Amino acid sequence: MNIRFLGGAREVGRSAILVNDRLLLDYGIQSGQPPQFPEDVDPEAVVVSHGHLDHAGAVPSLLSGDARPSIHWTPPTRELALTLARDTLKLHGGTFRCPFTETDIQRVTQVSETHGYRETYEAAGHEVTFFDAGHIPGSAHVLVDDGETRLLYTGDFHTDDQQLVSATTARPDADVVVCESTYSDVEHEERSTVESRFVESVERTLWEGGTVVIPAFAIGRTQEMLLICERRDIPCYVDGMGKRITEMLQHHPTFVRDADALQRAKSHARFVTGRDGQRKRIAEQNTAIITTSGMLHGGPAMTYVPAIRSNPVNKIAMTGYQVEGTPGRDLLDTGSAEIDGRRMPVSARVQQFDFSAHADRAGLLEFIKSYRDETILVNHGDRCADFAAELRADGFDASAPERGDRWCWSDA
Repeated sequence: MNIRFLGGAREVGRSAILVNDRLLLDYGIQSGQPPQFPEDVDPEAVVVSHGHLDHAGAVPSLLSGDARPSIHWTPPTRELALTLARDTLKLHGGTFRCPFTETDIQRVTQVSETHGYRETYEAAGHEVTFFDAGHIPGSAHVLVDDGETRLLYTGDFHTDDQQLVSATTARPDADVVVCESTYSDVEHEERSTVESRFVESVERTLWEGGTVVIPAFAIGRTQEMLLICERRDIPCYVDGMGKRITEMLQHHPTFVRDADALQRAKSHARFVTGRDGQRKRIAEQNTAIITTSGMLHGGPAMTYVPAIRSNPVNKIAMTGYQVEGTPGRDLLDTGSAEIDGRRMPVSARVQQFDFSAHADRAGLLEFIKSYRDETILVNHGDRCADFAAELRADGFDASAPERGDRWCWSDA
């Protein structure tokens, strides 16, 4: 087996790995100004680990020209990836930020094949099996067997339960493991502790008469917040793409931890249409508002944050990691942010809560210890080389490939 790293090596974003020059694992986008894409490639088949932009965002571009690779994913990943692709086209179509067309998206639907967990199938001459990765609904570890070598590509994964999805428990036999390392130097708080602090903070602000804006990623995080609000009877609205994703996930009940709880959470929340000035009226209410975007660089948050920013009783509860250079990160660091082209000071209180859907350092090490005698290739992180060195010091055969590197194995 040989694998080539086309993206996602020593970086977070544009994940893409080519196996035996035939089978592509993920093809994502790295957000930024300008966005970055993986190296060009013409595979026979594509396997997508999950529906986030950094893993699936550039997949439609593989269908331009005469290329028609088959695309393999779980049912939720297919719908999530297509939803985000159409949103990217709507926002950035015809610009350098969108590397595909509406025709390319239509072609994706024509060559798409969906598979469940632990269902082995053939792709580009390889046996491929998905295992639940516990990251978001439909997320998968990908096991690839070419008859000589078994490669486990972890994708993104979590080893602790979330409200929306259960932790990964899969540890399939493999010879080589390509492992994400997003939080290799971070120890997350106990999830129950984070949830309790979040609920206490929101309830205190509501008791004081304030409004709480909760910026949240549309996929996974919005639903996580809805589930928490329903459990604690916190009044809430939901706005942005998270509405559509919540409704879509109800069609895939086997890929969430508790489909009935998700239905109750959806019924508990009030969905925002945005018509006739509705958002500005909601911003004046004593309520919680769960809205995209999670890093304040677009979406209905562009209405809510300016509307509540001047009142120190109000609160902005950040629920996800804020990438450096985003308005969300600026708000945390400086107390102000550029919203819709204007720099705005924010008097409302701002708090950060770690609801990460990734394994932390302890979770990564717990997972990797199952592969002590195998080759570990560390990717998808800001400190891949350091983490690989730490693993080597503990006796692992670990390395951190760079983009463009090719690794080969043989049973000879």
